[in-house]
Amino acid sequence: MRKGVLTPDRDPQIEEHELQETRFSPETERVKRNNNVREYQREEDGEEEEESVEGIFESREVPSWRKQLTIRAFVVSFALSILFSFIVMKLNLTTGIIPSLNVSAGLLGFFFVKTWTKMLHKSGLLKQPFTRQENTVIQTCVVASSGIAFSGGFGTYLFAMSQRIADQSGDAARGVKDPSLGWIIAFLFVVSFLGLFSVVPLRKIMIIDFKLTYPSGTATAHLINSFHTPLGAKLAKKQVRVLGKFFSFSFFWGFFQWFFTAGENCGFNNFPTFGLRAYQYKFYFDFSATYVGVGMICPYIINISLLLGGILSWGLMWPLIETRKGDWFPSNVDSSSLNGLQAYKVFIAVAMILGDGVYNFCKVLSRTLSGLVSQLRGKASLRTSLAREEDPPASPLTPKISYDDQRRTRFFLKDQIPSWFAVGGYVVISAVSTAILPNLFSQLRWYYILVIYIFAPILAFCNAYGAGLTDWSLASTYGKLAIFTIGAWAGSDHGGLLAGLAACGVMMNIVSTASDLTQDFKTGYLTLSSPRAMFVSQVIGTAMGCLISPCVFWLFYKAFDDLGLPKSEYPAPFATVYRSMAKLGVEGVSSLPRDCLVLCYAFFGIAILINIVKDALGNRWGRFVPLPMAMAIPFFLGPYFAIDMCVGSLILFVWERLDAPKAEAFATAVASGLICGDGIWTLPSSVLAIVGVKPPICMKFLSSATNHRVDKFLTGSS
Repeated sequence: MRKGVLTPDRDPQIEEHELQETRFSPETERVKRNNNVREYQREEDGEEEEESVEGIFESREVPSWRKQLTIRAFVVSFALSILFSFIVMKLNLTTGIIPSLNVSAGLLGFFFVKTWTKMLHKSGLLKQPFTRQENTVIQTCVVASSGIAFSGGFGTYLFAMSQRIADQSGDAARGVKDPSLGWIIAFLFVVSFLGLFSVVPLRKIMIIDFKLTYPSGTATAHLINSFHTPLGAKLAKKQVRVLGKFFSFSFFWGFFQWFFTAGENCGFNNFPTFGLRAYQYKFYFDFSATYVGVGMICPYIINISLLLGGILSWGLMWPLIETRKGDWFPSNVDSSSLNGLQAYKVFIAVAMILGDGVYNFCKVLSRTLSGLVSQLRGKASLRTSLAREEDPPASPLTPKISYDDQRRTRFFLKDQIPSWFAVGGYVVISAVSTAILPNLFSQLRWYYILVIYIFAPILAFCNAYGAGLTDWSLASTYGKLAIFTIGAWAGSDHGGLLAGLAACGVMMNIVSTASDLTQDFKTGYLTLSSPRAMFVSQVIGTAMGCLISPCVFWLFYKAFDDLGLPKSEYPAPFATVYRSMAKLGVEGVSSLPRDCLVLCYAFFGIAILINIVKDALGNRWGRFVPLPMAMAIPFFLGPYFAIDMCVGSLILFVWERLDAPKAEAFATAVASGLICGDGIWTLPSSVLAIVGVKPPICMKFLSSATNHRVDKFLTGSS
């Protein structure tokens, strides 16, 4: 998930999408509009902007890497990790759309430590001031920890192994492994650290030699830098106050809604906004503060794509396919069975997701290879010219080094992480993991794991390099590759389904943490934070996540008996998708209903065609073309959350038209408050469910005819 302000203009394609499947970074869209924020700051304070960032901080001593790792930083990180893990887990188990929470992490980290240091200063106990390096450590640790809630697979591959999801898919005989706190924690600890060691030796090449952009990491760094200037700190305090107001509103709104949810389909989240007929096809506004906030953070094209996908599927396709009941699929199957209409919903969505993933994988891989070749050729020509004692050619590869870059490079190279340490760590953890994983998953043979670990560093490099060029992490795409490869290798008769899902988890954790760490190295480079401090913070944050995320998931799992069921509050839609992919990998397509495969082929091709058209139109017009992966999500989930997100977009759109500078300065704070407040309400609501406290009221909406029959029944009239 990741990382906002102050980067140069870049390809708008970068801003497009990383859904739960690809972890999008919507804050980077706001980077190009940061001039409005600076304008707002200057209007408020009447100060001029400095040209050199490091010139502002030149008089401040840069603390050693050990002093950047403070106890208070990790105490704050732990508290924020719990908060963000609840938020990410709730999003994982509802719609699977996860916005970047880096700005919120940086902002809240700044607020908590600033408050802490102010209190100590007044009492005369302050020994170390709060620095931007410490702020970077907090942000890195929190994002690493809450990131495990995504890569841990609680809403995807891991939960897809459960009996509950297997029953919906009708393939429980092919193997199940129900969640248990012990094996989940053990699994995460043996697979979550490998990605960190795989890219450490390449940090200098990525950040300094190739000068990769890493837009999310760059945006986060500039945000933190701005917080620690007098002007930025003043704005940050205002942003925190706004975030606090909307956090309180969102929390108490969730509390208020709880009172009306005593039964099935009760409460505001089942309000038939557009009528009962539209409600049957999931067209309604469910008053979710979370998704209104997510809509304010996500780029407009994401929200519009979601709504278009919902209209296409639930407004047109499913009502038409329903009329073929008894012809295309049996009329007596359950609505959630993959032998009926549900198969079209799931597998057509899978086809679009795969089509979009395949196209973008090829696109990012080609950019990665071409960029790598260009970098290497440029360096070779530079060495040749220097050998001939000629002046090096003037090219983008040999720009004039600014004062900022000189200072940042010097500090970035100061605290080296030995390559032998990284290589040795990878080998040791790989050996331990290869020995332990077959005991957790008997279907996952040791030689499957060994093959994964041989190729994983290459794929981790590709993902990290591609993220530096495009801001896209394709972790889930590499995970799907593992599902199909290992699943087919193991075969249907030897537990290929569970082996594929477990292999997906191994691969996703490696490539996801690799790209996250390189993003954080870029943030550290721009804030003069030590690479050692970044690495240690990432390791500690990952360890926190390996404990916190399973506990948070376990709370959801025990509190909500219907977790994972299609009509529940937490349907975990991607768990069904991932199990369906694993089933395809080991079984083939013979089990699909009539014409489902034809429609899958069609939508796979449509997804690729849309991407081709989008790229062919260029930046000016391509940004108006919808995103196939975003369109696919409502196919099996429904469009209700897309309506919420479009409401958030509408609020932001009107606000920007009325007062653009203020909207740019505070929109992210408002959205973060809405998301965090509603997300943290999940904790007390889960506790209430566990102890058996039920809401007192059921607010339900009935048609006039049904209401008349209910009245007659209650009054006993004939």
